[in-house]
Amino acid sequence: MADKKGTPLPIIKKKEGTEERSIVMNKVDRNISSTEQTKTSEEKKVTFNISKENNFSDWYSEIVEKANIADIRYNVKGFVVIREWGALAIENMYQLYEQALQRTGHMPVIFPTVIPEANFKKESGHVEGFTPQVFWLQEVGEEKLALRPTSETAFYQMYNLWIRSWRDLPLRLYQRANVFRYETKATRPLIRGREFYWLESHDAFATKKEAEEQVQEDIRMTDSVMHKVFGVPFLPLKRPQWDKFPGAEYTIGSDSIMPDGKIIQQPSTHLLGQHFSKAFDIRFADDAGKEDFVWQTCYGPAISRILASVIAIHGDDSGLVFPFKISPRQVVIVPIFSVNNEKKVLEFATKLNNTLFNYGIKSQLDIRNKRPGEKFFYWEMKGVPFRIEIGEREIDAKEATLFIRDKRERIKIKLDNIEENIKKLGKEFDKRLLDNADKMFDNIIVSCKSEEDIKKALDNKKIARFSFCSVEKDGEKCAAFVEKELQAGVRGTRADKKEKAEGKCLFCGKAAKEVVYAGKSY
Repeated sequence: MADKKGTPLPIIKKKEGTEERSIVMNKVDRNISSTEQTKTSEEKKVTFNISKENNFSDWYSEIVEKANIADIRYNVKGFVVIREWGALAIENMYQLYEQALQRTGHMPVIFPTVIPEANFKKESGHVEGFTPQVFWLQEVGEEKLALRPTSETAFYQMYNLWIRSWRDLPLRLYQRANVFRYETKATRPLIRGREFYWLESHDAFATKKEAEEQVQEDIRMTDSVMHKVFGVPFLPLKRPQWDKFPGAEYTIGSDSIMPDGKIIQQPSTHLLGQHFSKAFDIRFADDAGKEDFVWQTCYGPAISRILASVIAIHGDDSGLVFPFKISPRQVVIVPIFSVNNEKKVLEFATKLNNTLFNYGIKSQLDIRNKRPGEKFFYWEMKGVPFRIEIGEREIDAKEATLFIRDKRERIKIKLDNIEENIKKLGKEFDKRLLDNADKMFDNIIVSCKSEEDIKKALDNKKIARFSFCSVEKDGEKCAAFVEKELQAGVRGTRADKKEKAEGKCLFCGKAAKEVVYAGKSY
């Protein structure tokens, strides 16, 4: 079945009491040869001919539009419509991330979208850091309200009511949320906008040690989900003091890189210390009755932004390549009809589609009025991991032809236990994507010993690693020089290991205290 725009639907319906189906088969499909099918596919590929390596910006914009990920034509600047293919991927990513959060003791909540101005003002450093980006709602009564740029001040007003004793700790809560920030830079769909889709966890503990352990657990969660499942490698970097989250003691950002050499910040985690608990008077009594303020952390994976990295890292010149675990459809079945075999092939393909779907594999049967070659191109462009081609010959031989998207090769697969084999191949598929992404990422960090080395690394779309004076306030002037002269930012120091600095800072000549990483960013 297809909708009015020709988008395929996974369920086929047949009118009761009649031989009329809800789809009309294309007669041309019946006698098309394998050679003609391949030729059609190759001809169609010409229509998507932007090189990802040579023109990433246009490649990204075109695939986001053509694959129905998002539409930028919504008539409010910085806001996009997430289309059906993007919405399905985002939902799969949400589910996997939420499973990880719940495994570590987090429970879901749903908070209002609006936050009163009075909440922001309770933590002066926080409101100062976010004021330029806040969307304020005017004339909605006596109280001034904001669309949440993040939810600390909403959560912690309630934590003041919910936390009374050490028995209430630790408290680990999270929510799905749309957040709104008045971004003044150029916007890009999913990468940089004024509304994005994320998860945010807000945790409270009795001690600083427990809070810092949570920060490390957040880093591990980023690695176990974003890296190991979604295939997006990253550097966990402790931000310089001038670049930390407003109201935090320190911030650790997860920096990945796009094919154009620009850094994209993915999940960040923040040790908030007792700044917010003191501002919102969140106290607890220990087992001896002594009162103290809680220690807090927060963590924010932006699912829509991670999707941008998935698209950019795994895609190729034919379009998307989705990891098996998050692909909107994991398998598409394309029946190959010839004279007098339509009923037999269709019935078998429908049964196979139902078998896979009932087994937990996101499958779809494509019986649109299109030539096989057009369908092949379409699903390759959409990034579906596997395509099953099945006709009368395959049914009789009890095996199907399976096209593997990342390797772009066809293999024969037995129809017996095909669902188990698909899941096994899916694991191998995701491992290949992860291995390829890691190899790419291993080659993007360049150790530099001079300004010229840094400039060369940045021009070659790399991340520069070098000795630096300090990531405390006294190093801000050198960081400003990097930004002005090299159009790059000092991103911070490794949060997962200690690196020893050598020699002097390349910019001020003082003794180097840190090894930092710098790059261009969105």
